[in-house]
Amino acid sequence: MLVVEGGHPLDGAVTCSGSKNALLPIAAAALLTEEKVTVRRVPDLADVRLILNILEGLGCIVDWDHGSASVEIQARELPSGEAAWEDVRRMRGSVYVLGPLLARTGSAKVSLPGGCVIGQRPIDIHLRGLEGLGAKVEIDHGHVVASVPGGRLQGAHLYVGGSSGSSVGGTGNIMMAACLAEGVSILEGAACEPEIVDLGKLLISMGAKIEGLGSPRIVITGVEALGGCEHEVIPDRIEAGTYVIAGAMTGGRVKVEGCDPGHLAVMLARLHEAGVPLELGPGFIETQPYDPRDPAEGLRATDVTTLPYPGFPTDLQAQWMALMTQARGLSVITEKIYPDRYMHMPELLRLGAELRRQNAGTAIVQGGARLSGAPVTASDLRASAALVLAGLVAEDETEIHRVYHIDRGYERIEERLQGLGAVIRRESDPWQV
Repeated sequence: MLVVEGGHPLDGAVTCSGSKNALLPIAAAALLTEEKVTVRRVPDLADVRLILNILEGLGCIVDWDHGSASVEIQARELPSGEAAWEDVRRMRGSVYVLGPLLARTGSAKVSLPGGCVIGQRPIDIHLRGLEGLGAKVEIDHGHVVASVPGGRLQGAHLYVGGSSGSSVGGTGNIMMAACLAEGVSILEGAACEPEIVDLGKLLISMGAKIEGLGSPRIVITGVEALGGCEHEVIPDRIEAGTYVIAGAMTGGRVKVEGCDPGHLAVMLARLHEAGVPLELGPGFIETQPYDPRDPAEGLRATDVTTLPYPGFPTDLQAQWMALMTQARGLSVITEKIYPDRYMHMPELLRLGAELRRQNAGTAIVQGGARLSGAPVTASDLRASAALVLAGLVAEDETEIHRVYHIDRGYERIEERLQGLGAVIRRESDPWQV
């Protein structure tokens, strides 16, 4: 567990890690070639270890140099076309191996994925897209079993969006598969997220022919084979946003280096609207010292609605809610991506926050609450981060249990916060079984 002592303003700099959400499909893309793929700026996270374990289980040679934060992956032979349940059940991103396996070998068997409990997250877009490319797909005893009757996937005109907008995972999986399909594939309603653009740049470096990255229409001309390459992962915009919000909550000077402010344009606009003083520059975001509780110039309640990129990220919704507990006034948070992603609310209430669910997908936050430390339980990755942020401003100590969630997406978070002046420590968790 993490134990946080509140009331200590943050001051200092923290360097952004490589993006977990970009790394997962990029690692899976190594399945598309016999040649070596070298990836740099690899974060040391539980989810990264899982995807690399899955690749090793499929027959890949994986060499992870932790000192240089780089990993070499070579899928020269793939004796196993099955991604086992034991690893896949723990991380939704493991489904990324489905498209590359199918395109490269003509068959794949992947357990239905698990991950954070934040509401329904079906993979129907992934499956529908692969079927559109000519695959035969069945669900058998908890596994996706796919094959290519004709021997090679065929290019197609596909819509890869869903009821909540574009699908990041679906876009990535189908885009990877289409790179080795025969003919041209057009993906309409494609995700525009930076992580998809980064994946596309890797694939192009491997020899893929892709146009339209960053737009809702991606055109892929299939090639017969892809080669190896070297690639550096983009910075993690969600990690960067979390540390920026930490600085805003405590009123401290926190400089997040090695990030891309353009990836967080909407969040930064909302912070400006909320009265948070910021300085931006090439590769950094810095919160400026201020008093969040100043009745005239402090933190102001500001509404947000989560939307696909470039909208406000759903992965920063819980952190924003923690911030708004300290704002002056009433704020409305609307979750359009995962309407049930509010499992952090009962835990924030335990700390003294004033908030409620209005209806499906909407939460109301009455700002200005004096939070007090208490034992709380993390339900998922981003909820964990929100509870740590709340603990930074709560009176006395906050115990956050089940922090294995936070280790999936934040590299050494307690060490980085300690470097900013936070009083936080990791202890064994008597609640964890």
